[in-house]
Amino acid sequence: MSDQDEEIITLAHGAGGTKMDELISGSILPSLTNDSGEIPLSDLDDSSIIHDIIFTTDSHTVKPIFFPGGDLGSLAISGTINDLLALGGEPLALSLAIVMPEGLLIKDLKRLLTSVSNVSEKEKIPVTTGDTKVVGKGDIDEPIFTTSGIAKRHPFMDDNMELAGGRNTRWLSDNNLNVGDKIIVTGSVGDHGITILSEREGYGFSGSIKSDVSSLVSLMEQALSVGGVASVKDPTRGGLANTLNEWANKSSVGIEIIEKKVPIKEWVSSASEMLGIDPLTIGNEGKFVMAVHPSRAEAVLKAIKDTDHGKDAAIIGEVKENLEGVVLNTEVGGKRILEMPVGDPVPRIC
Repeated sequence: MSDQDEEIITLAHGAGGTKMDELISGSILPSLTNDSGEIPLSDLDDSSIIHDIIFTTDSHTVKPIFFPGGDLGSLAISGTINDLLALGGEPLALSLAIVMPEGLLIKDLKRLLTSVSNVSEKEKIPVTTGDTKVVGKGDIDEPIFTTSGIAKRHPFMDDNMELAGGRNTRWLSDNNLNVGDKIIVTGSVGDHGITILSEREGYGFSGSIKSDVSSLVSLMEQALSVGGVASVKDPTRGGLANTLNEWANKSSVGIEIIEKKVPIKEWVSSASEMLGIDPLTIGNEGKFVMAVHPSRAEAVLKAIKDTDHGKDAAIIGEVKENLEGVVLNTEVGGKRILEMPVGDPVPRIC
């Protein structure tokens, strides 16, 4: 029996970062590994490709279930849509399975499902199948929404990948970064995690506090229409730091980030400083990080900024030669290694 078998599951194992990576790689993946398909399970992208169809699934649990800017329903459906988009997909359909605790108010369930319906109707992506279960009072404290989705390859992908100059000529996979690619973040980071923490603990950081939960269909379409997008990822658990380190590891490249160029709202920055949390490690639910060919980066940025969810987008760095891992050029003029976090400092956010 290995030392890992003697460990118990902690919140850190589900919060992104090194602890979750160790759990998946050491205890989960060895039993499930299937290397079929263009992007198999073992690649650990957010979705897989089987017979040219993108498939993804995710379980969502957040406390509280209602928060400024969204709720468990909008979070679940938006997160699954964004996972499909991030590989270069055009989402086709979704499923929704709900595990409910005894005692959940029917009016709260209806409110969550209205949020699901609003996103589904707006993006014209139907929920086509599902399931419900009820467990005894005290077995779980909040409902759990599990969403799955399928997508086909986006019609803009052929022209996009021709201009991207990537290793993978068909999909926006994590191992597709090349030296010179510019790194774009589509908006301010840390909004969702700080909002959840404030609501959960009653900190009341600011009257303008609001999660960034949103589906990014139109933003992604605008970026792909310009072309040159090599890889896309949504910086959820573990935040921007986790996303960049996953890219660097899987693509075997170095990434340099300019700290002062990373968009962070003042209330996120103030709250993070007060709590001793690095905002670059806080989860987001309505942002993409993109690696874009340098010849197209400015045009992609302009296209993104013209969308509702991309007004704060910025080029924050680039993929560098002769560099290992992720290096942050700090605002005070120094450099530091931006490491993969052990886990998201705010658990139960998605």
